[in-house]
Amino acid sequence: MQAVTNIAEICARHGITDVILSPGSRSAPLTLAFARHPAYRGRLRVVPDERAAAFIGLGIAQATRRPVVLVCTSGTAGLNYAPAVAEAFFQQVPLLVLTADRPPEWIDQLDGQTIRQRHLYGAHAKAAFDFPADTSHPDAKWHAARVINEALNLTRAFPAGPVQVNIPLREPFYPRAGEELQYETDVKIIREDAANAQLPPAEILDLRRQLREAGRVVVVAGQQPHDPTLTAALYEFSQVRQVPIVADTIANLGEVPAVRRQDIFLAGLSQADKEALRPDLLITFGLSLISKSLKLFLREAAPRAHWHLQAAGEVADTFRSLTRIIRVPPAVFFQQLTVYDTKDYHRDEVRELRMGQQLIEGSNPILSANLDQGSNSPFSTSTAAESNPSGLTTPSFTWQQADAAAAGFLAQFFATGNQPFNEFSALREALGALPDGTALHLANSMAVRYANIVGLPEGRGVDVFANRGTSGIDGCTSTAVGAALAQPGRPVVLLTGDVAFFYDRNAFWHNYPTPNLRVVLFNNHGGGIFRLIDGPRQQPELDEFFETTQALTAENLCRDFKFQYFPVSTFAELAAALPVFFAVESGAAVLEVFTDSQTNAAFFEQYRAAVKQAFS
Repeated sequence: MQAVTNIAEICARHGITDVILSPGSRSAPLTLAFARHPAYRGRLRVVPDERAAAFIGLGIAQATRRPVVLVCTSGTAGLNYAPAVAEAFFQQVPLLVLTADRPPEWIDQLDGQTIRQRHLYGAHAKAAFDFPADTSHPDAKWHAARVINEALNLTRAFPAGPVQVNIPLREPFYPRAGEELQYETDVKIIREDAANAQLPPAEILDLRRQLREAGRVVVVAGQQPHDPTLTAALYEFSQVRQVPIVADTIANLGEVPAVRRQDIFLAGLSQADKEALRPDLLITFGLSLISKSLKLFLREAAPRAHWHLQAAGEVADTFRSLTRIIRVPPAVFFQQLTVYDTKDYHRDEVRELRMGQQLIEGSNPILSANLDQGSNSPFSTSTAAESNPSGLTTPSFTWQQADAAAAGFLAQFFATGNQPFNEFSALREALGALPDGTALHLANSMAVRYANIVGLPEGRGVDVFANRGTSGIDGCTSTAVGAALAQPGRPVVLLTGDVAFFYDRNAFWHNYPTPNLRVVLFNNHGGGIFRLIDGPRQQPELDEFFETTQALTAENLCRDFKFQYFPVSTFAELAAALPVFFAVESGAAVLEVFTDSQTNAAFFEQYRAAVKQAFS
C-alpha cells in the first residue's frame, strides 16, 4: 500500500493543489493518502455526485490552468466522470483521473461494484495507465511511481487534457486504529519542461513572402483562455499588417480590435458582399467557433491557402481548406511575423509593381491604389472595387465596415420601443451590468449563442468560459461552481437556461461556500432553443417531444442551498434587481428571469428578419 500512499506525495511535489474526492470504500486508500498529506490539509473538496465532481474539477482547472486530481471508487462512479472527461479532452484542460478498481482477477467474476475500467474513457482521454496491483517488488514500486509521474506530465504536455490511472486495490482498505501513513521523501519525481518552439529564420522569410503575395488575409481565432502575451502580439500584428481579426466571444482576445459581430452580418449579406470578404489566405488558431454563420461562410469561401497555428497535436480541417500546419504557439507566430522594415517593404513592392510583376493571380487595383497613396502595408483593406479570380465585381465592403454596421444595427434594433419581455433582451441587459473582472460562464444552447450575438461590455476585463468542447448542457453549472471555488476573490457569473440549470442541480450539493457566484437563470419552462432553430420548430411534435416542458423554479433550490433569490418577469423588475443581485454583499444568488417560450421565438424571428433586411 506504500506505493498508493506515495501518489499524494508525487502530486504534491508536482505542485498539484486541487483534489476532488467522491466518497467510496474501494477508493479509501487514495482518499486517506490525500486527506492526511500535509500539503492537502484543508484543501480537499468532497463532492458526492461524480458527474458534478468532475465538472467542478474542470472549472477549477480552467480557472487555475493547472491539473486537478479526481478520485472515485470502483464501478459506475468512474463512468459518471465521462462527460467532463470528454469536455476536458476537446477543450484541452488538464485532469488526472484516479479510478479505484477491483484487482484484475476479480473483473468479470460477478463481484459487486465491478465493471471493466481499463481505458474507461476510450478515445476521449489522452492516455490510460494501469497502476500495478502488486507493488511489493522494488521494480513494481518503481513502476508505480513512474506511472503517476508520466500521467501527470502528460496532462500538461501540449495539448493538455485528461489522463486516467486505473488503480486496483486489495483489502484491507483502511489502516489500523492509530496507524499513521508514511510518505517517502525519496519518492521518484520526473519533470518535463515545456517546449519553447520558434520559427527558424528560413521559414520566417518564406511566410513573410507568402503574406506579401497573398492578397486578402483574414485571421480567425477559436476558443482559448485569455493570454496577455498572445493578445499583445496579435494586436501588433493586426495594426502593422492591417489584417482583420475575426473572433467569437469565447476567443478571449481582450482589447484586440477584432471583428466580433460576424454572427449578425454574415447571416444577411448578399453573395456579392460575401465575395468581397472572401480571404485568399486564412490564418486560424484556437479551438472551436460558436458562429455557425462564420463556419459556413469560410467553408464556402474556399480560400486558396489556409494556415493553422498549433504547437502540437492533431489539427482539425474545420473549413475544408487546410493547406499548412505551422507548428508554433500562435503568440510566437504573430511576434515573429509582425516585425519588418516598413520602408524597405514598401519600396520593394513598388519596384515589383513597376516591373509589371503581379503579386496574386489577376489584377489587384486595391494594392496599387494603396501604394500610390504611400501606404506602408499592402494588406490594408480598401474601399475600392476589386476584381477577383471568380470574375465577380464586388462593391466596397470590408470586415471592419460590416462589423461597424452590425454594431449600429444591434443598438438600433434593441432601442425599438414596445418590446415584449423576452430572454434575448434580458440577457443583453444582464451582460451590460456585469461587474469588472468577471469570469463569465455561458451555458450551452441559447445562452452562449445570444451572448455571441450581443457581445461583451468593453473595458470590463471579462473572461469568457463555455463548455464548447462537446457543447453539452450536462455540466455547465458545475463548471461555473468550480471556477467560483478556484477564484474566491473574483466575481463568477453563469448565464444559463432552465434545462441546463436543473439538469445539473447537484452542482451545489457540497459543503463549500461560493459567495462570489451569481447565476442568471432564463426560465422559459422548456427547451426553448427548439423553437428558434429550423427543423424542430416546423414539426407538430415540437411541444411534446422537443421542448421538454417543465414547471420548476429555482426558489426551492435557493432555499435548500442558502442562495439569495431574485425572480423577475418584466424589464422594470430586471433593471431594479440587477444592481442588488451583482452587489458584493448579496453573496451567492440566482436571478431567475421568467419568459414565455413562444414570445421568445417570435422576438428572435423578428430579429432574424431585421438582419436580413438590413444586410441584404
